[in-house]
Amino acid sequence: MKTTLGPIELEVITGTIRSAEVEIEAAVERAARSPMIRDQHDYRVGLYDAKGRKLTGRSYGSLVEPVFEFFGDDINPGDVFFWNDPYNSSGSCGHVPDLCTTVPIFHEGRLLGFAQVFGHHDDVGGCVPGSLPVQVRDQWGEGLVVPPAKLYDRGVLNETAFRIIERNSRLPEHLRGDIDSEIGACQLGSRRLIELAERYGVETLESAFDSIIDNCAETIRRELLPKIADGVYTFEDYIESDGFTRKLFAMRITMTKTAEKITLDFTGTDPEAEGPINWAIDYCEGRFVRKWLGPVLRCLADSPERAAEIDINEGILDVLDVRFPEKGTLVTPHFGRPTGLRFFILIRSLGIFAGVLAKATGGKMPADHETIRIWGMHSRESDGKLSLFREVLGGGGPGRPWADGSDVVHIVPNSRNLPAEFSEQRYPVLVESLALQTDSAGAGKRRGGFGYDKRVRALRDCFLLSNADRSELAPYGVNGGVAGQPYGVSIESDGGGPRSLPGMVDDVPVRAGDLVRLWTTGGGGWGDPLDRETELVHYDVLCGLVTPEAAESEYGVVVTGTGNDLVVDADATERLRDERRRGRDTLGMFDRGEHFRKVQSAGGLVWPEGWSDPDDWPAVTG
Repeated sequence: MKTTLGPIELEVITGTIRSAEVEIEAAVERAARSPMIRDQHDYRVGLYDAKGRKLTGRSYGSLVEPVFEFFGDDINPGDVFFWNDPYNSSGSCGHVPDLCTTVPIFHEGRLLGFAQVFGHHDDVGGCVPGSLPVQVRDQWGEGLVVPPAKLYDRGVLNETAFRIIERNSRLPEHLRGDIDSEIGACQLGSRRLIELAERYGVETLESAFDSIIDNCAETIRRELLPKIADGVYTFEDYIESDGFTRKLFAMRITMTKTAEKITLDFTGTDPEAEGPINWAIDYCEGRFVRKWLGPVLRCLADSPERAAEIDINEGILDVLDVRFPEKGTLVTPHFGRPTGLRFFILIRSLGIFAGVLAKATGGKMPADHETIRIWGMHSRESDGKLSLFREVLGGGGPGRPWADGSDVVHIVPNSRNLPAEFSEQRYPVLVESLALQTDSAGAGKRRGGFGYDKRVRALRDCFLLSNADRSELAPYGVNGGVAGQPYGVSIESDGGGPRSLPGMVDDVPVRAGDLVRLWTTGGGGWGDPLDRETELVHYDVLCGLVTPEAAESEYGVVVTGTGNDLVVDADATERLRDERRRGRDTLGMFDRGEHFRKVQSAGGLVWPEGWSDPDDWPAVTG
């Protein structure tokens, strides 16, 4: 029976759906087998209504549209839908290690919604352990590709399909355990939505779904859009290699802002790459990328606390629109182009959206941060089984108008590095140190966050892999802030100095006893570093996060003394800062770091016809 839906009931339903997603996550973590999912939490969950609309903004999730596209009305109780095909998932499954499980939810024979989990799995085949090869020219070298299929049909397992999927993994027990955990977690979430239907009635619950989504669009229009000046703005950012060629691969955007809507046009983005940095998002009206980009708008909320309250769900589609260039670009690749390292351009999309918003808001947006890269070492056990030690490592968060950047942030919500105790117990490695990388944060009135400095000694001959961008180009600074430090990896053998490696490598030999060192990116700074409070610079120096030399060169703060007796020379600092301000040019809105300036001065930037320098924009000071 339908009941009247008041604000209290709506809040209870909204909170229950959020809690159900948390419960789904807990179920995945308790039952999954692979460290990538169970321990590092590289997975996403979602609850959707019967139209396939995501109901919360807790996690960016995948899409349900492939179920409708491939199965139409053939959706039944007991079904489990499954896929990982980047080109047949409506643009929601970016690369083949992401396996997506979707369970329809029925109440009294009526389709109520869907529960979904997709996770980054340890290995799904391909030419390199871990299924993220650097030098691969098509998706068939990246691993097993499964188009949307029914893993269960009306409760009956397709055992043959399951065996094929399992057989294509180097770690089959991990894969099967993970998939089972994801199905079970979806079924748990299904029960929670059914309980809501039993309590409020299906009609009332569906009315609540509509209100949840409408509230998102209305909140954005009321609170966030007015803070963005109407007009047309452009920005671009770059990937530094595709695995075969080291050059700048540009992702470009044009934002048109009106009172009611934002339109993002990716025309001008560079042609598709030979290597695996492509990202197929030109499907299903770009719904995935629109929901992925939407949370960037929350940076314009009145306070961080208010930003946390704004749920970016399916309602963002009423406010944010996208346009794509013709087939054949980095974001519109032809079928079969490799996509394994598409997370580089995934992160760039956030940065270019934030860049155009910085122009349109007078610099009131965070700086850039590049906070995802995957590294690891693999070898064989005595029984021939693969040993795959692999981590997703975070980096420094961006300096923001209201605060410094957070340290070693992971862009995948709730994800983390592997604990040293777990790593040493399970793999032939010794974690000698894990610390914050000194001087890695971009300077600013609000500095960026610091990246990792990790040192791992190999205890057995093995092979190193690194799937990382920003090893040359730095995360950009905003509104006078300075770019952060790039990523790096090196191997040091007994009797020899460290040997630096590119950010993207496969199967580099590492001998027993060699020391692998990694340092991850620092976040870009926000605002003029000469305006940073001297006591904050002093504190960072005392903590060992900023050296006295960097305090003087970056912030104009003169620190004297040694050890715990380090003090700021106030008079010398004031003189130095005054001299710096008088002698410098007007501050720019963006700083991309030393490597970018070298490329620019050497004529390495080539813009499409009609495209102007996106960085030619002054900072807004005072």
